[in-house]
Amino acid sequence: MAIFDILGGEFIDIIEWTDDSRDTMVYRFPTVGKAIKYGAKLTVREGQSAVFIHEGQLADVFGPGLYMLETNNMPVLTRLQHWDHGFRSPFKSEIYFVNTTRFNDLKWGTRNPVMLRDPEFGPVRLRAFGTYSMRVSDPAKFMLEIVGTDGEFTRDEISYQLRNVIVQEFSRMIAGSGIPVLDMAANTADLGKIVAKAIAPTIAEYGLTIPEFYIENISLPDEVEKMLDKRTSMGIVGDLNRFGQYAQAEAILNASNNQGGGMGAGLGAAMGVGMGMAMRQGPWGAVPQGQQAGAAVPPPLPQSEKVWHIAANGQADGPYGRADLGRLAREGRFTRETLVWTPGQDGWQPADDVAELAQLFTVSPPPPPLPGN
Repeated sequence: MAIFDILGGEFIDIIEWTDDSRDTMVYRFPTVGKAIKYGAKLTVREGQSAVFIHEGQLADVFGPGLYMLETNNMPVLTRLQHWDHGFRSPFKSEIYFVNTTRFNDLKWGTRNPVMLRDPEFGPVRLRAFGTYSMRVSDPAKFMLEIVGTDGEFTRDEISYQLRNVIVQEFSRMIAGSGIPVLDMAANTADLGKIVAKAIAPTIAEYGLTIPEFYIENISLPDEVEKMLDKRTSMGIVGDLNRFGQYAQAEAILNASNNQGGGMGAGLGAAMGVGMGMAMRQGPWGAVPQGQQAGAAVPPPLPQSEKVWHIAANGQADGPYGRADLGRLAREGRFTRETLVWTPGQDGWQPADDVAELAQLFTVSPPPPPLPGN
């Protein structure tokens, strides 16, 4: 009986690796205390490569297939071992299985904002994030440059380094692209291709490729985005003069419909008038009289009689014309102390403090004497 048959339990005759974790990139086949039997069967499945390491040196790389480990199909290992053709001795080597399928949905993002000069807004800071996929394209180089002697190498061990490479190239590319910030969302696909091309040489030195690279979002600081929202709102408003007139009319209508009366109604209308005046100011100062950018100047509105509201029993009553108020004064229902308000007036005021209404009391006769006096 041959000595190798007696010690058969110490020899490895089937070498294979199955893994369903989708996370392991390199797996070292366990050979501690054992030797690979001459003529052993090596099974390399699709999406795998097998790398032989002998005495610290990379001996050979096997692609998908079924192999009999003999000297005639291992020329490199034969040269290292100085085997003669037909030698039948077991040998001691390390075998690493390398996963060559894609590793998808890997994340990247800028930890700190990237500073760039925008042609419209000037210096701005922005952040970006996205996803990418990677694949081992050169198992031998990947083993030599990255894995070393790690018995179980996962994608998390290399993804951090890849993120650093991606962010560095993205920052350099985006800062020199000259693309306006407002146009970047429409160019993320092209920007992604540029970044992937820029990082390809560095990644290739690791024995890797980046089959897919995506920029999912490019964002500005919150303060800048709020200002952009305001700018968008101004664009939606459109004709500021017409908007001011609309706001004034709304304030007057709300004041007349306010059953609660009081200072709130007057304040609402006054705010409407003030807003209309403010909206007629251009973003860089007052628009000159008779000018309106992009539109013809409308003719002046016809002057209508001023109307007044009076406070009676805690409620707003009116509107009344000046003649109506004179009639109420003669009837004793309208006095100098009666609070009045008209559009454009700053809150409620006593009638005697309004020059136009104070005349009503100087013209009106005093109340008649009581009978018997």
